[in-house]
Amino acid sequence: MNRMDADSFLRKTVKLLGFSFSVCVLSMLMSCAIQWPWQQAHPPTANSVLRTETVLAATQPITLNAQEKTNIAIYKQASPTVVNISSVVYAMDIFSNVIPEEGMGSGVILTSDGYILTNAHVVADAQKLEVMLLDGKTYKAKLIGGDVSRDVALIKIDPGAQKLPTVTLGDSTHLQVGQMVYAIGNPFGLNSTLTTGVISSLGRTLKAQNGRLMENIIQTDAAINPGNSGGPLLNSAGQLIGINTAIFSPSGSNAGIGFAIPINSARRIAEDLIHVGHVVRPFLGIEVGLEINPHVAEALHLPVKQGLMVARVIKGGPAEKAGLHGSGRILAVGNREIPIGGDILLSYDGQPATSAERFMNYVETKRPGEILHLGINRNGQSVKVNVRLEERVSGR
Repeated sequence: MNRMDADSFLRKTVKLLGFSFSVCVLSMLMSCAIQWPWQQAHPPTANSVLRTETVLAATQPITLNAQEKTNIAIYKQASPTVVNISSVVYAMDIFSNVIPEEGMGSGVILTSDGYILTNAHVVADAQKLEVMLLDGKTYKAKLIGGDVSRDVALIKIDPGAQKLPTVTLGDSTHLQVGQMVYAIGNPFGLNSTLTTGVISSLGRTLKAQNGRLMENIIQTDAAINPGNSGGPLLNSAGQLIGINTAIFSPSGSNAGIGFAIPINSARRIAEDLIHVGHVVRPFLGIEVGLEINPHVAEALHLPVKQGLMVARVIKGGPAEKAGLHGSGRILAVGNREIPIGGDILLSYDGQPATSAERFMNYVETKRPGEILHLGINRNGQSVKVNVRLEERVSGR
């Protein structure tokens, strides 16, 4: 073998040995890698056992406390009676194009044949009404009637042969601040939402959309949001005690102050609409004028420091039949004409007459045929007058 061949043989031998050595080293590293600590299979530690036990424990049912059981029972009982109401009002844009505007609210089923109680403002001016039940079934609804001054309305669906679940009616006469209440409705379109709270106050005054004052309103801190309107406010027995109607909120969302119409007021309206076909209103037959306070009394030289001036007595009405007198003359004060000289109403059913609107609201709570006991001042003399209320008919 010459020198060139020997050198070539030597280089090939070195390369072959180097390759073999690399393979050996790689095999050793792979073998060692299998034994590196972070890839070893360790026996279970105390912490890993604890984590396993925690996961297993979390899957076990917990024991509910008494309040939670009550919440669940009320929701199961009442939620099938709460409906989602969709309304469509057709408006016109600046180009005289008809634009449908959709609104949403809640309602509660009163009768198994489909009468549903809600707010008047939920269905106001609606050309189309649709009701969705808890099970997802939808029905077209029609407006039966309502009372805008009390923000109560009644609508009707036709469930066919199906008997609908109905809410249990309670009594709003003896409510107390602090008692638990439950609101169910569809806030922001989220169907069948339950919130809880307490009655925060009673006897609140709230202005209806037509400007009339609604009195004896229930205040609650149960969360009420847009879409809850018309839904039920329930007591801890699951009975309907109010219809959720409004919230006080600078942002438009729940701020912990919500209002509900007492069920006793709403129920009477619903019963009138179902059995009579219209809301039965009492008729007294007077127009109340000036509200008298000490300053007014001194300026006008009146014989009393507080009361309501009877401005007009409607001919043929109950007040005229009972002998009430309207004003006899007109006093001009600046650009205003004030009727004076008639009877001054001092009290009604033992309550002091200080506000014309409060007095008329009280009359609205009475029924035709009931007696209204009035204390009046006539020409400086105190007189008692009993007026038998009649039913208001169209045109008066």
